[in-house]
Amino acid sequence: MTQIIEKRAFLCLLFDFYGALLTEKQKFVFDLYYHNDLSLVEIAQEENISRQAVYDILKRSENILYDYEDRLHLASKFIKTNDKLVNALNIINNIEQENNSDKLGKLKQIIHSVLKDG
Repeated sequence: MTQIIEKRAFLCLLFDFYGALLTEKQKFVFDLYYHNDLSLVEIAQEENISRQAVYDILKRSENILYDYEDRLHLASKFIKTNDKLVNALNIINNIEQENNSDKLGKLKQIIHSVLKDG
Protein backbone atom coordinates (compact mmCIF):
# COMPACT_ATOMS: atom_id res chain seq x y z
CA MET A 1 0.00 0.00 0.00
CA THR A 2 2.82 2.42 0.87
CA GLN A 3 4.44 1.93 -2.54
CA ILE A 4 1.15 2.83 -4.23
CA ILE A 5 0.86 6.00 -2.15
CA GLU A 6 4.51 6.87 -2.81
CA LYS A 7 4.08 6.28 -6.56
CA ARG A 8 0.93 8.41 -6.57
CA ALA A 9 2.63 11.21 -4.61
CA PHE A 10 5.69 11.09 -6.89
CA LEU A 11 3.51 11.25 -10.02
CA CYS A 12 1.68 14.27 -8.57
CA LEU A 13 5.06 15.91 -7.92
CA LEU A 14 6.12 15.15 -11.50
CA PHE A 15 2.84 16.65 -12.68
CA ASP A 16 3.64 19.82 -10.71
CA PHE A 17 6.97 20.09 -12.52
CA TYR A 18 6.08 18.88 -16.02
CA GLY A 19 2.28 18.88 -16.26
CA ALA A 20 2.26 21.96 -18.48
CA LEU A 21 4.00 19.85 -21.13
CA LEU A 22 1.06 17.43 -21.41
CA THR A 23 -1.86 17.95 -23.76
CA GLU A 24 -5.03 19.51 -22.36
CA LYS A 25 -6.78 16.12 -22.46
CA GLN A 26 -3.89 14.41 -20.67
CA LYS A 27 -3.83 17.13 -17.99
CA PHE A 28 -7.58 16.91 -17.51
CA VAL A 29 -7.69 13.11 -17.18
CA PHE A 30 -4.60 13.08 -14.94
CA ASP A 31 -6.19 15.70 -12.70
CA LEU A 32 -9.46 13.78 -12.42
CA TYR A 33 -7.70 10.52 -11.58
CA TYR A 34 -4.84 11.67 -9.34
CA HIS A 35 -6.12 14.89 -7.78
CA ASN A 36 -9.89 14.28 -7.67
CA ASP A 37 -9.59 10.52 -7.06
CA LEU A 38 -12.12 9.50 -9.72
CA SER A 39 -12.03 5.94 -11.00
CA LEU A 40 -11.33 5.01 -14.61
CA VAL A 41 -15.02 4.19 -15.06
CA GLU A 42 -16.14 7.53 -13.61
CA ILE A 43 -13.78 9.44 -15.88
CA ALA A 44 -14.86 7.39 -18.90
CA GLN A 45 -18.51 8.18 -18.19
CA GLU A 46 -17.80 11.87 -17.66
CA GLU A 47 -15.74 12.14 -20.84
CA ASN A 48 -17.91 9.81 -22.92
CA ILE A 49 -14.96 7.55 -23.78
CA SER A 50 -14.09 3.95 -22.94
CA ARG A 51 -12.41 2.88 -19.74
CA GLN A 52 -9.53 1.58 -21.88
CA ALA A 53 -9.11 5.01 -23.47
CA VAL A 54 -8.86 6.60 -20.02
CA TYR A 55 -6.30 3.99 -18.99
CA ASP A 56 -4.27 4.61 -22.16
CA ILE A 57 -4.30 8.39 -21.62
CA LEU A 58 -3.14 7.95 -18.01
CA LYS A 59 -0.36 5.50 -18.91
CA ARG A 60 0.82 7.74 -21.76
CA SER A 61 0.80 10.74 -19.42
CA GLU A 62 2.70 8.87 -16.71
CA ASN A 63 5.32 7.72 -19.23
CA ILE A 64 5.76 11.27 -20.51
CA LEU A 65 6.19 12.61 -16.96
CA TYR A 66 8.73 9.88 -16.11
CA ASP A 67 10.57 10.58 -19.36
CA TYR A 68 10.90 14.29 -18.57
CA GLU A 69 12.15 13.44 -15.09
CA ASP A 70 14.69 10.97 -16.51
CA ARG A 71 16.03 13.72 -18.73
CA LEU A 72 15.83 16.76 -16.43
CA HIS A 73 15.85 15.39 -12.84
CA LEU A 74 14.03 18.48 -11.50
CA ALA A 75 11.78 16.60 -9.06
CA SER A 76 14.66 14.49 -7.75
CA LYS A 77 16.78 17.60 -7.16
CA PHE A 78 13.83 19.25 -5.41
CA ILE A 79 13.39 16.23 -3.11
CA LYS A 80 17.12 16.13 -2.28
CA THR A 81 17.20 19.87 -1.53
CA ASN A 82 14.10 19.62 0.61
CA ASP A 83 15.56 16.66 2.54
CA LYS A 84 18.78 18.59 3.19
CA LEU A 85 16.85 21.60 4.46
CA VAL A 86 14.74 19.44 6.76
CA ASN A 87 17.90 17.80 8.09
CA ALA A 88 19.54 21.21 8.65
CA LEU A 89 16.43 22.43 10.44
CA ASN A 90 16.48 19.38 12.72
CA ILE A 91 20.14 20.05 13.58
CA ILE A 92 19.34 23.68 14.32
CA ASN A 93 16.45 22.64 16.56
CA ASN A 94 18.79 20.37 18.53
CA ILE A 95 21.38 23.14 18.90
CA GLU A 96 18.70 25.65 19.82
CA GLN A 97 17.48 23.45 22.67
CA GLU A 98 21.00 23.49 24.12
CA ASN A 99 21.81 27.15 23.45
CA ASN A 100 19.09 29.72 22.77
CA SER A 101 20.91 31.94 20.28
CA ASP A 102 19.39 34.77 18.23
CA LYS A 103 21.46 33.77 15.21
CA LEU A 104 20.09 30.25 15.27
CA GLY A 105 16.57 31.66 15.47
CA LYS A 106 17.15 33.81 12.40
CA LEU A 107 18.69 30.92 10.50
CA LYS A 108 15.74 28.75 11.47
CA GLN A 109 13.31 31.37 10.11
CA ILE A 110 15.17 31.45 6.80
CA ILE A 111 15.06 27.68 6.43
CA HIS A 112 11.37 27.60 7.35
CA SER A 113 10.66 30.18 4.64
CA VAL A 114 12.58 28.15 2.05
CA LEU A 115 10.66 25.00 2.98
CA LYS A 116 7.34 26.84 2.92
CA ASP A 117 7.97 28.59 -0.42
CA GLY A 118 9.85 25.74 -2.08
